[in-house]
Formats: sequence, C-alpha cells, structure tokens
Amino acid sequence: MNILQSIFTDYYELHPRPAVIENVNKMIHCGDPSYGGAMYGCPHCGNLKFVPFRCKSRFCPSCGNKYNQLRSFHMSCKLVSCVHRHCVFTIPAELRVYFLEDRTLLDCLFHSVRDVVLRMFSKMNKTENFTPGLICILHTFGRDLKWNPHIHDLISEGGAGNITPWRPVKHFDYSFLRNAFRKVLLERLTSRIGPTFRKVKNEMYTKHADGFYVRAKPNLCTPDITIKYISRYLGRPVIATSRIDTYDGKNVTFHYTRHEDNKTVTETIPALNFIQKLIVHISEKHFKMLRYYGIYAKHHKQEMKLRKCISAEKQCFLHSS
Repeated sequence: MNILQSIFTDYYELHPRPAVIENVNKMIHCGDPSYGGAMYGCPHCGNLKFVPFRCKSRFCPSCGNKYNQLRSFHMSCKLVSCVHRHCVFTIPAELRVYFLEDRTLLDCLFHSVRDVVLRMFSKMNKTENFTPGLICILHTFGRDLKWNPHIHDLISEGGAGNITPWRPVKHFDYSFLRNAFRKVLLERLTSRIGPTFRKVKNEMYTKHADGFYVRAKPNLCTPDITIKYISRYLGRPVIATSRIDTYDGKNVTFHYTRHEDNKTVTETIPALNFIQKLIVHISEKHFKMLRYYGIYAKHHKQEMKLRKCISAEKQCFLHSS
C-alpha cells in the first residue's frame, strides 16, 4: 500500500458525488490481491506468478501514469508532421467558483477555446477557411492543488484549406486570442447561468480590458518533442506520491514548485484537508478531459487529406487511436 492509499484508508468518508466514491474506492483497492488478478505460469520451469488487477482510474498515481503514456502515444499517431504550439487558456480567479459549483460549465471552456482558435485561422482567408488541428486538455488544478480550471491546447502551426492542401502559419494573433476568448467565454456563461451573471460579466470587461490571459509563445519544437512536453498534462494524477513527504497518521506534508519563482514550497495540513484538496479534481463519469477539434476531430471532411500528412509508420495506428 502506497502513502496515498494509506491516507485515504485512514480518513476517507463517503462524499455525495458518485464519481468521487467510485474513483477513491478504486484507488484504495488498486493492486489488492483479494479483488482478483491473473496467474501466469512458465511452461518450461513451472514457476507461477500472480499479478493483481489494477484499478485503471486516472485518480490513481500508478494507473494514471500508465493512462498518460497510452494517450500520449495515441496522440502522437494523430499529429500532422509540422510544428505544434502549446498554448494555455486561463480564466480570472473570480470565475473559478462558477465552474466548481456547476461542473457542466467546463464544457464552455472547451467550446470557447475551439471557437476562438478556429476563428483565428479562418479569418486569414475566408475563401480557404483554413482549419488547424487542435488537441485540448482540461486541467483543474495548479501546482498548489487549488481549484484552477484552464485549458492546455496543442495547435498545429498550419491549417488545411478548401483549395490549398496546407498553409503554414507562424504568427498567432495574441491580442485576438485574449479578447476573443474573454468575449466568447463570458457570452457562453451568461447564456448558461442567466441574467444574474451579467454584473460579473461587466466587471470582467472592466478588470480585464486586455482580455483573459493566453500563453501562446512559439515552441520551435518538433511534434515528438512537443508530445513529450504536453504528455505531462495528459490525465496525470493530481499529485504524485513522490511529492508527499510524510504522513504521521494525522497530518500530511507535501511539496510543490511555485510557478512564480520556481521555489520549492512545503506545506503540512490535516489529512482531511488534504483529501478535500484532491477529490475536488475528480471529474464526473464520462466527462472527456481530452478533446480533438479541427482536422483532428473524427469524421472531419479533411480526414483523408490529413492521412496523407501523417508519416507512413504511424498509419497503422490511426484506427486504434
């Protein structure tokens, strides 16, 4: 039993969200032989080895990492052979509570990012209507484990047009991305939440006159290098067991690297508080944290053209991904 399993076994109590109950129970019993497993035997020497079943939950540190590696491989098989840019779309702290109280609003984040990026490419030439490839990954936590929903986006530096097979795109309009993301997201939230949100919407325009922060600096990396980088954000567990320093039965000590100055920060908090910090990030069942848009979307009209852009050695993996 690893240290995270010990903490939850000692202090975990059932919580109202079914997704929390399911994932925590899976994680606690991951690798428990009493829940079954597979027996392997050597036909030559006769030695037997029993391997217990794993939980396959993204909340589990070990199974979450395995999921991460598998999705990274499938993602690499879809990528066009061009440079991809890693962008991050963030929201102000004042808006985070709305997504916590109503998790269905997280769809608005995905749809807003999709609409803004596709619009940025299409307005380059309305006749061609260039379409890029987008892979969006939702993260709900920062390094300090606080609730901070944001989208990591992998965007192809180029797009497929109605006439031109492919046009490289090096310049991303930062001003457009920031302002358009603010406008589209606030409009979607107003539509979903109702008139009570209009005051908050007006305050957001006043406080964030330059739009919501979007990081979209050039990466200058090959697709394979970019995939290795972005894979860190793919379905990884909220916290790795290596970041949990000690657990004395009552308190948990963990550390993280602060984003602002890259300094290591150590915190000691009661076990129940630590559990609450983690379970808030468990997604609802069937909610997709990873989504493909543009030419990477299934059944897109550019799909056949896209296949021609993918290297021959990766063609055989397309159907499996």
